[in-house]
Amino acid sequence: MTAVGDDAPEFRASIVDGDIEPFRLADHLGDEPVVLAFFPAAFSNTCTDEMEALRDEFDRERCTLFGVSTDLPHALAAYQSQYDLPFALVGDPDHRAIEAYDVIEAFEHYGVETVAQRAVFVIDADGTVTYRWLADDSGQEPDYGALAEAVAAAADADS
Repeated sequence: MTAVGDDAPEFRASIVDGDIEPFRLADHLGDEPVVLAFFPAAFSNTCTDEMEALRDEFDRERCTLFGVSTDLPHALAAYQSQYDLPFALVGDPDHRAIEAYDVIEAFEHYGVETVAQRAVFVIDADGTVTYRWLADDSGQEPDYGALAEAVAAAADADS
């Protein structure tokens, strides 16, 4: 399990931010903290509540935020558009990210066997995990205040 103080595991996937492009975590480290918000499934109730809270109630000014799920990139593009999400989504259908961060949750519905566990990691500019939150159940959302404090601490340490 990736823990606070660990080097952030590298992974490759697809990024959805208007277009669909290759994504490599290392390409986004260095300038400001990175937040990886893993979520089980686009278009589901709790996931949409979480992504809308990150859109509306979370100050993204001092970080780069990525929503990460095992959904296909084209589904994430539709999801991002429908909910007007102003941050990029990372499609991880090959499970590279969820395996690297050990946030795998059994699902077994609709022909899908595994999804991302709801989890949030803050990674500082040096690539070190400075904050980790894991949901106890799939309906739980992160403490957005604690997340904001973690981002501020990582940003201040990088200054």
